[in-house]
This record gives sequence, C-alpha cells and structure tokens, in this order.
Amino acid sequence: MPREFETICVVGLGYIGLPTAATLASAGFAVKGCDVTPHIVEELNEGRAHFSEPDLDMLVRGAVSSGRLTAYTEPQPADAFIITVPTPIRDDKSPDMSYVETAARSVAPVLAEGNLVILESTSPLGATESVADVIREARPDLVDGETLSVALAYCPERILPGQMVRELVQNDRIVGGLTPADSECARDLYASFVRGEIHMTDAKTAELVKLIENAYRDVNIAFANEVANISEAHGLDPWEAIGLANRHPRVNILNPGPGVGGHCIAVDPWFLISNNGDLTGLMAEARRVNDGRPETVLEKVRAAAAETGSKKVACLGLAFKPDVDDLRESPAIDIAVGLAEEGFEICAVEPHVNALPEKLWRHDSIRLAGFEEALAKADIVVLLVGHKAFRNRAADADGKTVIDTVGLWR
Repeated sequence: MPREFETICVVGLGYIGLPTAATLASAGFAVKGCDVTPHIVEELNEGRAHFSEPDLDMLVRGAVSSGRLTAYTEPQPADAFIITVPTPIRDDKSPDMSYVETAARSVAPVLAEGNLVILESTSPLGATESVADVIREARPDLVDGETLSVALAYCPERILPGQMVRELVQNDRIVGGLTPADSECARDLYASFVRGEIHMTDAKTAELVKLIENAYRDVNIAFANEVANISEAHGLDPWEAIGLANRHPRVNILNPGPGVGGHCIAVDPWFLISNNGDLTGLMAEARRVNDGRPETVLEKVRAAAAETGSKKVACLGLAFKPDVDDLRESPAIDIAVGLAEEGFEICAVEPHVNALPEKLWRHDSIRLAGFEEALAKADIVVLLVGHKAFRNRAADADGKTVIDTVGLWR
C-alpha cells in the first residue's frame, strides 16, 4: 500500500529547494521550508521568491497565502525531509559536503520513527550512506542493530533554470534508497506530485546517475568547444562548420561558447574526477577544454584592443546561460574579471540583474550599464550570453569591433 505524507520539511531554500517547496505546497502538502539565511526566510514568509524564475513568484505567493508553505531558520517536525543544500567544490576540486553534514545534523533532533529523509543535493558516491551515519550517531534511539527506523534515499534534481517549475513536475525522477523499502517510500512521495516516470534503484546508483548526466553534457560541450578552437585557429566559422556537420543524420554537435557555467555542468564532473582520477581521463580533459575557453576570449579582446588602440569594452551578458539571472560559475564573470585585471574599462550589460556580483563590483573599472549606454561608450563589443534581449541588435554595434562568442549575431 503506498505510503502517504502530509507534512514535508525542505531544508535549503535555494535554486532547487524553493521551487521544490512551492511545488509541494501547491500539490496540497503542508510544507515547512528551512534556511539558515534570515532574509530568505523573511522574503518567503512575505510571499516572495528571492531569485528570478518564470512562474515561481506566483507559485510562492499562492503557497504562502494559502498557509501551506511557511519558512523557518531551523528544521521542523514532518513526515518527510528533503535536503537541498549547496555542495560546492573546494579549491582542489574536491566536493565540500559540510553543508549536507550540517543539514543532516540539524534534521536529526526532530526525526521520528517512520520518517523519510531524502538527499537531493548533488553528491559524491556514498553520500547517502554518510547521511545515515550522521543520523545513527546523533539518534541512536532510531537504530535497531544496523537498521535505521527512518527511510533514506537519494533522489537527484534534474531541472533547468528558466524551466524549473514545469520540469519539477514533468521530468522523470530517479529514486535510490539505502534499502528497497526506502526506495519504495521515496517513490510514493514523488508519485504524489510528479507526472513523469519514477525509476527506482539503489542510492549509490542514483548518486552516479546524477553525476554522469552532467559529465556527459560537459564532454559533449567540450567537443564543440574543441571544434571552435580548431576552426578559429584556421580562420573558419565554427558555427557554419558545425551546422553543416549536423546535416548528417547521425551527427548532433552542440554549439560552442565562451566556457561552461552553472552549478551543475561546470561542477558535477569533479565529484567523480576527484575520487576516481585514474578512471576519468576523458571527463578531466573535457573540464580542461571548457575551462580554457574564457582565455581564448581574452586573447581575442587583447588582439582587438591592439588593433583599435582602445580598451573600452562592452560585455553583453553575465549569466551562465541565456534568459536567467543565475550567475553561478559563469564564464562571462571570469572574462569580465580577467579584462578588469588587465586594465580594460568595462560596461557590463545583464538585463536580468539589478546589481553586479561582488566578484565584479570590487573592480572600479567594471560598471553595470544598459545596452545603449554600453555600446555608446565601447569600441569593442563582446557578446557573452545569447539573451533574447540581444537578438536582432547586431546593427546597433555597427562600427564597433564585435567578438561574438555564442554565434548570436552571425
């Protein structure tokens, strides 16, 4: 008989946790959101999302006004707990699991027998078992021999910024429990609001699935960027070459760009590489190729500056992908910083944010500007993100030296 849940506590109200909490509330659950950042909790309880995402504000507002979604700074008792905290990488590229460990310790005091604990945060292999170890240590009363009286599962998120609200419901989900019974318990929760298929496996396989999904994408992007490196070295148009190659019925090469950003594709492969260095040569090389693309853009800007005699640059786009306000791991940010450190004067245009991130505003030579102002002041225009707002604006850059890193103005 399927397990039924009434109250769910979502721990971590960031890019994954907040849409998840709002979606669960709209599906009829009583949701207790938890975040250690007070202003996030305050904004949510006032019915506002703290970042931009299509339809999210409306979903949050409805969930809060209905009383089904409330935010706290500490986990609250519930039937199920979903951990969606950050898992960044350290300077040595190893995963930093301290946020997950802290979240597990914060949940432990309010756990009760029969509860379900789900880890959604991107994690290295064995992370779900590590969460179980934290609970065993903190709550020995929930341990019978080696068996926990709470269910644990890993269920990776696989949603795309800009389409989060839709994909949370429509996409297939992978659920991997520490035991088959744990998998079934997690399946029952997701089946209550997910329309896609739900596939059960074990926790470690589910952890691997999440990592290889994004490593696969990273490798494919690296191939496109390597094609771009070859094309540009020979004075050829990589987008034309790739477009013609894709006329082959079994070829589907991606488009190149200035690098890879976002918290997933640019980060997740390291969760495998760092612990499996002798088995991940292809993944490591893909990371090297993609991380090297910003330098190729910098080289082009240096050449343009030498030719024009000007170091006034308009950087169009700062987000890691088109039409979102997400700047995490964005190669455009790294390029702007690199230019600033070399003495360029930069007008940054990002229609989806109202202020520069700290990494940029601490440089006096970088300022946020509108499209028209930036083009009026710059002699070199670097198109870094293919935002809709930049389409059909190529004519505005007439007379400027244009470096189009995404092929939008070809």
